Amino acid sequence: MRKWWPLAAICLGTFMLLVDVTIVTVALPDMASDLGTTLPDLEWVVNIYALALASLLLGVGSSADRIGRKKVYLFGLGVFTAASLVCGVAPGAGVLIGARAVQGFGAAAMFGTTIALLGMHYSGRERGVAFAVWGSTNAIAAAAGPVVGGLLTQYLDWRWIFFVNLPVCLGAVVLTVRFLKEARTPGHRRADVAGMATFTVASGALTFALIRAHSDGWGATLTLAMFAVAAVALLLFLVAESRAEHPVLDLSLFRRPSFTGIMVSGLILQGAAFAYLLFESLWMQSVLGYGPVKAGLYILPMCAAAFVVSALASRFGPWPPRASMGGGLALIALGSALQAVLGAQSSGNAIVAGLVVSGLGVGLVTPSLSAAALASVPPERAGMAGGAVNTFRQLGFAFGIAVFGVIFQSRIESVLRDGGQVGDPHRAAVALSGGQAHSVVAAAPAGARAGVEHLVREAFASGLNTMLYVSAALAVVASVVAFTMVRLPGAAPAGAPGGGGAGPQAGAGAGRTTADAAR
Repeated sequence: MRKWWPLAAICLGTFMLLVDVTIVTVALPDMASDLGTTLPDLEWVVNIYALALASLLLGVGSSADRIGRKKVYLFGLGVFTAASLVCGVAPGAGVLIGARAVQGFGAAAMFGTTIALLGMHYSGRERGVAFAVWGSTNAIAAAAGPVVGGLLTQYLDWRWIFFVNLPVCLGAVVLTVRFLKEARTPGHRRADVAGMATFTVASGALTFALIRAHSDGWGATLTLAMFAVAAVALLLFLVAESRAEHPVLDLSLFRRPSFTGIMVSGLILQGAAFAYLLFESLWMQSVLGYGPVKAGLYILPMCAAAFVVSALASRFGPWPPRASMGGGLALIALGSALQAVLGAQSSGNAIVAGLVVSGLGVGLVTPSLSAAALASVPPERAGMAGGAVNTFRQLGFAFGIAVFGVIFQSRIESVLRDGGQVGDPHRAAVALSGGQAHSVVAAAPAGARAGVEHLVREAFASGLNTMLYVSAALAVVASVVAFTMVRLPGAAPAGAPGGGGAGPQAGAGAGRTTADAAR
């Protein structure tokens, strides 16, 4: 039993940091009311966490190889716990949003090291079990966030969605100190400061631009300026990495189809599987009138399906990454399409079957994606690989929320304009996408409210359907990428194209990892 305590420490931290990505979605209306601010402003409570997490993961993962993976993970736990406390006692929206940014930094330090820590503590069949358990933890956390948030918000207070982190994180700290081993790359390596800085600016500016495009429009000055900053920073990042002695991200890895396929799959996975949950939660609460708990419980079948599949994968697998990733992404595509049948009279029951199918896909993809990423690089670069795949995943979630938000609002505005019953379709669409359906209906003349309410329900359903079809299309693309590009690392000799090595040192270490993961 003692051998599984490191897994428990890693999974506890992972669960809390991923729950906090989605846990606040059902609590936003209560937060806005309590803090005296607007719901659109409080969307930054979701966005700033995702932005910080996505922007910092790559640099943190690479730094952990040099500083020490246990040390960085423990540091992240401490920062995350302290920031959670500040979030819980925040007197206003500004403090809350700032604390969420710091919380995202702590989460990046934790998440950027988890895959490497698992890889160094387990091998053989035990590694397969560990990744399956960790993968199910990922899936459960992402899907369970709205459920946990709904329960805490409705029966206690929205502040408890942050206070609940404290005992769990303290438990993770105790387990980490006692059971996790330390590991770092031998010898002295100079930090790739230029690479970390330029990537952080590029990913942060791009995510910020997409978020502002949702609220301000694609042609707004600030939106265009942020896209320009992102483009320049990305160019500087590529230049810095091509010249760095020890780059934060080895660009030569992208010459290997398997590594590129893994990163593309990770990018699309989070957006296609989870980004739409925020908008479905808004639909159930603001349009259907469900409470936070009821809205959260409709997401529970996805969580349960992901857990069951991950458990079965650890018992009967693992299977080749290409099959599990490609098949899982195909199921996510099917699940999104099955949900895109909403109409003005639909209830939450309409999305349950699709969420179950999507959960099955998530349970298949998540463990194999992480194991394949670890197998694609030599052991001393495990932190870089783990940071890279988790970076692409979190960027996918942040991009998904931003892009889906634009699609969702645009479609709502189009339906409202065609309906002809709302004076200012754009303003009404902004209000609806911010969860203010009740205010839109209440603003209509008394005799027209029934018609406006029907139009609002129709517009919201149409916006969700369009977004879900886009999600399905993206998942199909990722499935094709996984089936055509991802090959078992190590199937070819080390150093050969498509092989398991990432260079001369990778042959034995990466080859063993692959054999263990694919057995």
